[in-house]
Amino acid sequence: MHLYKLNYAWRVKPTYIIIAVTFLVYIYTSMISGNFIVTSNEVLWKYGQVNSNVFRGEYWQLFTSMFVHVNIVHLLGNMFFLVIFGLRAEELFSLQEYLAIYFLSGLAGNLLTLTLEPGTVSAGASGAIFGLFGACIIYIRRTIGQSILSALLYAFFILMINIGPKVNVLAHLGGLVVGLLMGYFIAYIRKTRATYQFTVSYNL
Repeated sequence: MHLYKLNYAWRVKPTYIIIAVTFLVYIYTSMISGNFIVTSNEVLWKYGQVNSNVFRGEYWQLFTSMFVHVNIVHLLGNMFFLVIFGLRAEELFSLQEYLAIYFLSGLAGNLLTLTLEPGTVSAGASGAIFGLFGACIIYIRRTIGQSILSALLYAFFILMINIGPKVNVLAHLGGLVVGLLMGYFIAYIRKTRATYQFTVSYNL
């Protein structure tokens, strides 16, 4: 109960901040591209994840690519799901946990893409968003004592229905797996602490 109150007392709302920053980045990249609908190849080459560039030392693209989107539809779609899963994650996790899940999931998806598809160019926040989604569903199942199998099946069902042309499935997969692992770990740690605190209180 204390954690629940703490989460709702946040002065900083990471979901809205990330959305605001992402929109500002899109406005900036649109101005450079000279096109508000589609981001130019030059911009994607500079701020997206161009794996050949990353291998040459431009490691920051693993981070900047989380805020760059290919076109306005790509942006709006990702931000829509970020609102859904991001606000849910704010109810379940602390600010530090939320940020760790988001950025580590996004980074994991980008690293998996870098490793298995070295010749590609990618951009978008979907790996990080899949991480939030995975963390939420497995945390809830683990916390209330239900089997995590249903959460895993649901997670990978959502992953499969998002497969399509020009969709970076590896980024989705990497983000989802890391989110699932982090959500499970956080639930396990909290349950262990709660059991320990209850036992101590009872003995007193």
